[in-house]
Amino acid sequence: MTPDLSPTLARDAALRRLVQAFAAAGIANPRGEARFLAEHALGLSAADLLLQGRTPLGAAGAQALEAAAGRRLAGEPVARIVGAWEFWGLPFALSPETLVPRPDTETLVEASLRLLPERDRRLRLVDLGTGSGCIMVALLHERPHAFGIGLDRSQEALLTARANAAANGVGGRAAFLRGSWLDAVSGPFDLIVSNPPYIASGVIPTLQAEVRGHDPMAALDGGTDGLDAYRAILAGIARRPGLLAPGGAVALEIGYDQAEAVTDLAEAAGFREITLAHDLAGQARVVTLRPSLAAI
Repeated sequence: MTPDLSPTLARDAALRRLVQAFAAAGIANPRGEARFLAEHALGLSAADLLLQGRTPLGAAGAQALEAAAGRRLAGEPVARIVGAWEFWGLPFALSPETLVPRPDTETLVEASLRLLPERDRRLRLVDLGTGSGCIMVALLHERPHAFGIGLDRSQEALLTARANAAANGVGGRAAFLRGSWLDAVSGPFDLIVSNPPYIASGVIPTLQAEVRGHDPMAALDGGTDGLDAYRAILAGIARRPGLLAPGGAVALEIGYDQAEAVTDLAEAAGFREITLAHDLAGQARVVTLRPSLAAI
């Protein structure tokens, strides 16, 4: 039930009611989510909310906070309500056609940076299924002489990614193309990176309601066994080895149980140097690939 938030209620009292309501609803981090929504709805920084806690909500503040709380209690994720989320310490706007960036995906950025350890080297990379652009923007942020291409089938996602690149100061080193996997690009690339859809179609109805009800289905559904995107990406590279520059590499995020299957697909595509990177929970989260020397 949405808590009663009157205009005369102090901000800190309203925050306490919000925490209680979120806790009663079984929200995992009621205090953190309540504070985040309060800051957004009231247009306050964390410091302002703390220092001005006894200030009444006011009519507009009460209305905005009640509306945000009602959406959260109805199952809408905080990131969707706010319309933005942080990734790699950078802010990213969201749209209905983009995933909310997950902390696990930072493992993909970390693994990619290890593949390209020279910070000042001139690089060319492509992010397949770029979505919000968070992976590519994070990489461009860390590699100041790199140029990136973000590719997606969704025009709305591409517009969001372009705006995020500009907002994070890397728009001049980024381009965005509409297309399916590698069909729209010619290479060569020093890095091909992707967090593709990898959830098996039959599993999607069992996902949390916050995910299946609010994340774009095209970014979730990986086909019958969850491996359709990997097949397309790896087959595309195998058909066109010139897509990878000499010494180039591929980094792919994978589901928690897909390491063996994706490794098998990579070996069948001619990759011999295959490594796994693990997330903070110890799960294999990223496969990194380099072709054999004979294929370069």
